[in-house]
Amino acid sequence: MAKKKTSQKSTTRKSTRSRKSRPQEGLLSRALRWCLVAGLWGFIALSLVIAWYGAELPKLIDKPDFERKAAITIRDDRGEMVARYGELKGVNVTVAELPPDLIHAVLAIEDRRFYYHFGIDPIGMLRATARNITAGRVVQGGSTITQQLAKNLFLSRERTYKRKIQEAMLAVWLEQKLTKDEILSAYLNRVYLGAGTFGVEAAAQTYFNKSAREMNLRESATIAGLLKAPSKYSPHSNPSLARERADTVIMAMRDAGYLSDAQTKGATEQAPAPLRKPTGGDIVRYYSDWVMSDLADMIGTPNTDLIVDTTLDAGVQRAAEEALTKALRNEDAAEKKVSQGAIVVMDYSGAVLAMVGGTDYGLSQFNRAVQSYRQPGSSFKPIVYLTALENGMNRNSIVVDEPIRTGKYRPTNFKGEYYGEIPLYAALAYSLNTIAYQLTKHFGVDSVIDMARRLGIEAPLNRDLSLSLGSAGIPLIQMVSAYATIGNQGSLVQPYAIRRVRDKDGRLIYERSSRIVRGRSVVDPRLTQELAGMMTGVLEFGTGQGAKVPYPAAGKTGTSQDFRDAWFIGFTDTYIAGVWVGNDDNTSMKRVTGGSYPARIWRETIMGAYNARGGGGFMSSLSPAPVTEFDPNAENSSDSAFGDLISNLLSAPATNDQPRTGIFGGSTYQATRANEEGRKSDWSFND
Repeated sequence: MAKKKTSQKSTTRKSTRSRKSRPQEGLLSRALRWCLVAGLWGFIALSLVIAWYGAELPKLIDKPDFERKAAITIRDDRGEMVARYGELKGVNVTVAELPPDLIHAVLAIEDRRFYYHFGIDPIGMLRATARNITAGRVVQGGSTITQQLAKNLFLSRERTYKRKIQEAMLAVWLEQKLTKDEILSAYLNRVYLGAGTFGVEAAAQTYFNKSAREMNLRESATIAGLLKAPSKYSPHSNPSLARERADTVIMAMRDAGYLSDAQTKGATEQAPAPLRKPTGGDIVRYYSDWVMSDLADMIGTPNTDLIVDTTLDAGVQRAAEEALTKALRNEDAAEKKVSQGAIVVMDYSGAVLAMVGGTDYGLSQFNRAVQSYRQPGSSFKPIVYLTALENGMNRNSIVVDEPIRTGKYRPTNFKGEYYGEIPLYAALAYSLNTIAYQLTKHFGVDSVIDMARRLGIEAPLNRDLSLSLGSAGIPLIQMVSAYATIGNQGSLVQPYAIRRVRDKDGRLIYERSSRIVRGRSVVDPRLTQELAGMMTGVLEFGTGQGAKVPYPAAGKTGTSQDFRDAWFIGFTDTYIAGVWVGNDDNTSMKRVTGGSYPARIWRETIMGAYNARGGGGFMSSLSPAPVTEFDPNAENSSDSAFGDLISNLLSAPATNDQPRTGIFGGSTYQATRANEEGRKSDWSFND
């Protein structure tokens, strides 16, 4: 009887457990069922997307033509050839013909699993994603060599999900049509490697004056390092970065198992490979290299011959080259320890008419007009003064030039002289550091940075008061563009060089509008007009008298600390030009200021431009006007003599709600309107 009861209890417990497990089993099975349904619908959706994008794929043939045809001809504004890029000496090569070190270098840095994936590499994509997440930024891409070839062969450079899906589909298709060695050979024969070269053979001839078949380990690593960013890691223009990148490639080869530790050590300690000087040492190549860089951003890697018509004016270019070489290739320049310079000339549409990136392209392809970030010194001050004008001051506002006695940063004037009360226009003409500092301190560094950004300056700007004296490194072309916007009545001027691109059959690929379109307004034109009038004083009686030309002109000198940089930037009614001189190693010159070499070079360049191209107002409203020097000893000089005279300089007078004069002495100000009897407004800045 006891056994029977025990059996019944056991049966009861089992049935209870069975009933309890059924809901759990039902929940699990439902979850699995929903996962299967969701997966099925996801597969159907993905298939439809692939089918939709696949229908728009370019027409494919059994085996694409891998002959490298692209040759790029750069022409000036009259259709004359300036430079030619492309197949300099290169012929197609196969993987079997190339040194193993080159193949290993490319695979190690670009696609280690190339011989194991099917065109796309999920493992590589996951690894790249993990590295990017760890680094907090994009440090590695997930595209395979096959995907890169598919993109270069068939697709545009637009970055969309559609293009990525098509790229992956084409990569799989290529893997079905070609062997791995054929894919790698095609990639190495088509990839852009800088200096106008396409393919490893042309690159080897350009950089090392030898065939790709003959390259050693160090040279192979240098070429492979160019794949990521040809311009950035160019051995010609950025030798130090090229060496660092080659070392990175060599370390990647070791990590991939292609090199031993001993081989790696020997390769990284090896001296950089001797470089071949580029052909076509004409200084105009700085301009054409810049065009090539813009072209790559515009249309990607070309797969057909192209003719690129530019805004280059041969006469203006020649004038700029001669002005720079004449000034710097003499004994006086050597004595003054000034070895390099750069020039940019443009018109008010933004068309760059001339560019000189250095004194000798054959010795250095580094473009100092575009790539070099140098301190503009006082040539940055017009941006500070424009900020002040926008905040209520005007050309006749009285400011106090005196030693700065507060704060950690205490700038002094160049000659150690102080004028006391002085009108704003004269403070700019004499380039008084104390005034620029006080204006920035009062109106705020952020306001000055905002003005610089609106004028088109994109370089990083330090958020401290030293910015008032031009302490931030800014490329020359950006400074010239900012001045162009000032001369263009506050309408943004953006530099450009490419007017038209056609293929070898004459088909139009790109054309810039022939209509002259004023850029968007970024500053009140009355303010830029007033500033332009103030800047004429720089040439008439200020620090830039060496730049004076027989045309209405405005500009500003600039000299950085310890005479490391000297600038002059200015504009007439037709041209805007900027000049920088200095040394590549950032060593000091021997008391070279913006009013010396740069001002004289600017004058010769502008005179040459007028002789070559003529003049005539374009968009700038700068007009001639008599300007007299400010006399600090003359009674009421700022209120009467120059106040009346400067009013004639500009067609737009100061508005009634602007203060006519004032007192400026510290970091806080109080402005009071003139009373009915016409008393002066006070601008007092007191700590």
